[in-house]
Amino acid sequence: MFQSNVFDYVRILDKAADASWSRNQAISNNLANVDTPGYKRQDVAFESVLKEALNRSYYEDTDQKVADALENSSLKAKPYIDYGTFSYRLDKNNVDVDNENVMLVENQIKYQGLMTCINHEFSCLQMVMRT
Repeated sequence: MFQSNVFDYVRILDKAADASWSRNQAISNNLANVDTPGYKRQDVAFESVLKEALNRSYYEDTDQKVADALENSSLKAKPYIDYGTFSYRLDKNNVDVDNENVMLVENQIKYQGLMTCINHEFSCLQMVMRT
């Protein structure tokens, strides 16, 4: 039987896209609550979770690292509340509108890149199946 890890990469890209979507929602919530007293900004960690999962494997082959990361970890985005960001405001809200807008644009670019990669993977599969 034919063995390929192409779907492992698609699954990783899919999980990254889901995390990016969740981060987009968290940033939108932050912007919506910019005037809420005591509100603490939220974010989503995925890059660090993925890096940790890939570094857990001792294989030198990237294909095997990706497969191992998918098998041995849940690779879920971890939402968290950012208590560490210092608040300059008297109402203890730590949301900076300019910073959130920059993060929103950065995240949207990442999401579009992930979608482009996923579409490219499927285009390559279609091309192989046609030949």
